[in-house]
Amino acid sequence: MAICLNTGSANKNFSMLAHDKYFVDKTHIIEIINARINTPNRYICITKPRRFGKTSVLNMLGTYYCRAYDAKELFDHLKIHHSSTYPTHLNQYNVINLCLNNLPDAGSTYEDYISLIRESIADDIKEAYPELKNRKFRTISELLDATGDQFIFIIDEWDYIFSHELFPEHHSAFLEFLRNLLKDRPYVALAYMTGVLPIKKYSTGSALNMFKEYTMLRDPFFEEYFGFTENEVKALCERQSALTMDEISDWYNGYQAGGGTRLYNPRSVVCALEDSMCQSYWTRTGKMDEVLFFLKYNIGEVRDDVIRLVNDIPVRIDIKKEYYAGQKSPANRKDIYSAMIIYGLLSYHDGELRIPNKELMLEFEEALEDDDFGYVAELVRNSDQILNATLEKKGDTVASYLHDIHNSELPILKYNDENSLSCVVTLAYLSARNKYRIEREEKSGKGFADFIFHPRRNNLPGIILELKADSTPQDAIAQIKNKEYCEKLRKENVTNILAVGLSYDTGKKEHLCTITDLS
Repeated sequence: MAICLNTGSANKNFSMLAHDKYFVDKTHIIEIINARINTPNRYICITKPRRFGKTSVLNMLGTYYCRAYDAKELFDHLKIHHSSTYPTHLNQYNVINLCLNNLPDAGSTYEDYISLIRESIADDIKEAYPELKNRKFRTISELLDATGDQFIFIIDEWDYIFSHELFPEHHSAFLEFLRNLLKDRPYVALAYMTGVLPIKKYSTGSALNMFKEYTMLRDPFFEEYFGFTENEVKALCERQSALTMDEISDWYNGYQAGGGTRLYNPRSVVCALEDSMCQSYWTRTGKMDEVLFFLKYNIGEVRDDVIRLVNDIPVRIDIKKEYYAGQKSPANRKDIYSAMIIYGLLSYHDGELRIPNKELMLEFEEALEDDDFGYVAELVRNSDQILNATLEKKGDTVASYLHDIHNSELPILKYNDENSLSCVVTLAYLSARNKYRIEREEKSGKGFADFIFHPRRNNLPGIILELKADSTPQDAIAQIKNKEYCEKLRKENVTNILAVGLSYDTGKKEHLCTITDLS
């Protein structure tokens, strides 16, 4: 915690970032924030999941605003240079930079924690203003008032004690501390605060009601600055040759801004490009970052939804109430999903929940293996068997396996239509995602194939799977051939292709399967 007058960390960190091979210029956010300085809207709280670039933006703002730096040469080459407000605010302010995840080395009480914050501010202010060293002040606010100057406050991890469940009996006192420090103070030119969790709203008179909040559920201004847009990812892909845009999109695309702009997890994209390898870079920094942690609050209520979601079927739900700092365990299905959206585990757009991308899909698949999911967990753990039976062209075994799944106790699998059969197939072949990129309703040839399995390894055959209710497997195979569903696989130089025809008799509740080699 330090006044930027006396530290170069923000400047050093942003300078390194700006010269990185995979730097994405987000400096246009500065123009939006400049318009808020010394206005009633000068209190900004942006809450986004971890790994979405919040710290990078904080370092950028500290470098731009702090008068201790001369950052003109750095910013002259960036987008903000074209803004009319650029020179007006460049390095013109005292900046108080607080990172609230610091705990004292000695002492573990709330008083130790809050004293560290107070003393850090007071020490830095008195060092910067020597004439105040020998004067006594009852509060930090009095000390800041005495400087006669204005400050920009940049506060990182404002919600640390909430998300880490520290000092719960003092949460209200902490909110009051921030209110007393910031609200309606003439020395506050701007307060920019970030974290993961939105501010708890008890009423319109809440302690921090002066902040305008921008969250994963509601953010009409700042969405595109936290996450990479599709065009930004395309530009990054052009800086290397190992990975294609399609590969990056398959793994990390999936969040969506209010206006429809697609957003990618920035940390994962950069890690993949640096490593020349797409894999999961999802980092679990605590229990709140785990899919299963939230689902376990009420697996019985959300189980059918999870089955839909892993089938790439969106779940329609109206979520208005946000999961906030200090909230206790999610009380119901909507609370569970609200929390998962806030932590970036689910995406939500136009009233639809989705699993954002393959990276998160792997987390959901792993969660489904937990014993609390009962029959589903057993099914997922044994799903290698149906893939092996398919590769060995054992149609009867595949049909028997699907019959057992379709007649399970799961309500979502009891509907007599092709959507239900699609859910059955996705669950049955869940482990195949490790060896195949599985696309549902994919355009190929003269129509849309129900499922196309694109092999990730050269020694595996491609698989085209067509479903038919109240028909025959032979009809499904004929459709695969007549509509030339093999075309897409053959364009990928896949020469060994299996056609799988599946049928379900809704009257007899029987499954039949025929597997034909189309090579």
